[in-house]
Amino acid sequence: MMQETADCRSPSACPTVRPTALKDITPVLQRMVIIGEDSRFRTHHGIDLSEIADALRAWRQRDRLRGASTITQQLAKNLYLSSSRNPFRKVKEAVTALRLELALSKDRILELYLNVAEWGPGIWGVDAASRAYFGVPPSRLTEEQAAELVATLPHPRTSNPTFRPERTLARRGLILARYHGVNVYIPPEEEADTIPAPTVVLPPVDSVPIDSVAPLDSTHDSLTDRRTDAQTTRRTDATDAQRRTADSGRDSTP
Repeated sequence: MMQETADCRSPSACPTVRPTALKDITPVLQRMVIIGEDSRFRTHHGIDLSEIADALRAWRQRDRLRGASTITQQLAKNLYLSSSRNPFRKVKEAVTALRLELALSKDRILELYLNVAEWGPGIWGVDAASRAYFGVPPSRLTEEQAAELVATLPHPRTSNPTFRPERTLARRGLILARYHGVNVYIPPEEEADTIPAPTVVLPPVDSVPIDSVAPLDSTHDSLTDRRTDAQTTRRTDATDAQRRTADSGRDSTP
């Protein structure tokens, strides 16, 4: 049963997330996160080109975009970028993911992701999620509980163990089957809007500090600003031309 949690609807309203070391998160959950969210996590370099190709094919067939972000890309978005669907944000997400892969180990990326992911309304980080839904630390989750948490990740606010649990349980069954070696298809989820994660106090690392990997996302791209200025200029020029033509017509009338 879900324990009472603070009403945390935005980063500013959330308490600081308490990080959990990877060694304190059951390996079952770690494995299931990779199964459910990014099956080629251990072999790609931040971007899964095969998954992107599959997503583009699905988009052409159904005119609907589904998620193709790797765990590293999701971490990049949560740490540095806005939740905008602007194409420039997706480019920044990919570049930042590549830089994270150069700076950090796979285990460190997975650890950070588990600590900043949203697992439900106002539930940030695997420790908070494990205690909120099941009343235990992430080191003591059972296989079924771990699979249920992972099934929550695609849509944590609209499909979790306490809201639309039947949808979560259906996905949990597929994750459990794949974990035990059954060759089942786990359907990817469509893109869903999220909000940035709250501030996370992270333990020091031996590699490049996360803060130096990539700059924060800007509110508006300069290209967008220039495009708006150009459109305004064109409209002004067109209006002036029309006015000059009208004036010329009046002047030539007997």
